[in-house]
Amino acid sequence: MIKKILLLLTIPLLLCSCTKDNQNVIEFASWGSVTETGILKTVIKDFENENPDIKINFIHIPQNYFQKIHLMFASNTPPDVIFLNNLYLPVYADHLEDLQGYADIKDFYPQTLEGMSYKGKLLGIPRDVSNLVFYVNTDKISLPNKNWSITTLLKDCEILVGKIDFCVSYENTLYWVLPYLRYFGGGILDKNLNSVIDSDESLRAINFYKNLKGKYHYAPEKSQVGSSTLAQMFLDEKIAFYLSGRWMYPKISETAKFNWAVINFPYGISSQPCDVSGWAISKESKNKAAAIKFVQYMASDKVSKYFTETGLIVPARKDTAKLLNNNRHNEKVFLEVIEKSENTHVSKDYNKLTDRLNKVIDL
Repeated sequence: MIKKILLLLTIPLLLCSCTKDNQNVIEFASWGSVTETGILKTVIKDFENENPDIKINFIHIPQNYFQKIHLMFASNTPPDVIFLNNLYLPVYADHLEDLQGYADIKDFYPQTLEGMSYKGKLLGIPRDVSNLVFYVNTDKISLPNKNWSITTLLKDCEILVGKIDFCVSYENTLYWVLPYLRYFGGGILDKNLNSVIDSDESLRAINFYKNLKGKYHYAPEKSQVGSSTLAQMFLDEKIAFYLSGRWMYPKISETAKFNWAVINFPYGISSQPCDVSGWAISKESKNKAAAIKFVQYMASDKVSKYFTETGLIVPARKDTAKLLNNNRHNEKVFLEVIEKSENTHVSKDYNKLTDRLNKVIDL
């Protein structure tokens, strides 16, 4: 079965290998929505027009991305350029080029450079930074002050009883609990990569989170969400506080029929977590000079603006981030939270750890 999968992955690469004479071929892999892949294809075309000696073969992997990337590495056919996030960066660290010196570090938020680094090496040039924020239906409840607290959230939920189906969204995996964990001073791993999920602070956070649904009934049960999604429930005005990332901004902007704005997750004892995505290069690339040129282009202000203007990302570049510094839906919050956040603490086994914890922790 594995051989068949590897063959299926390899065939498209072979079919795409024919190019004009003297062209360097770069295999580039990424996930992405229809909108995001549309931008990528436009950017790739622009790059090829500016660099006729380089051909980019775009490998779009919309599902099971990291499983397929893993198979590519296992079969010694990794893409030259790989779009990665900090949660998986340690897994592939030994197979990635050190890109220190290929990006002007003053152009990027420090958190984004740290997120794409491992053991002192910059293994990816950052594209974006992700924080979880609350989308708030301001027709139902006033937008909290940025210095609000968990206590404020509970008070607002109490005010909303009888005015809306549910106060706040609720997911059953630790990714969505991490802001609560950090608020109370807990987490999954600490800075030294020791487990702290069973600390008093973490247990307090988990109990608080569970009480939002089980005790107070401020959040929906899974059965109450049914075939819908929490995003759709927010758009249908059934939830007032919807916890999500920047990626939901375009859909909410286009669809919401009510007034809304974003606000930071309450700041607590520890800094809020942030995640970073960026462009990495395989050590096994046979066209490293061309790959570096492509990655530098993808990390440029010009390309960063392409992505930022769609509303899909919070850019890792400080110059591009100015596009978000406005009061439209309180959009500047996406930038403000960067200054009060730190990268999620991850190890090589982080994803296996969270998968295991999600099975044993009853949320």
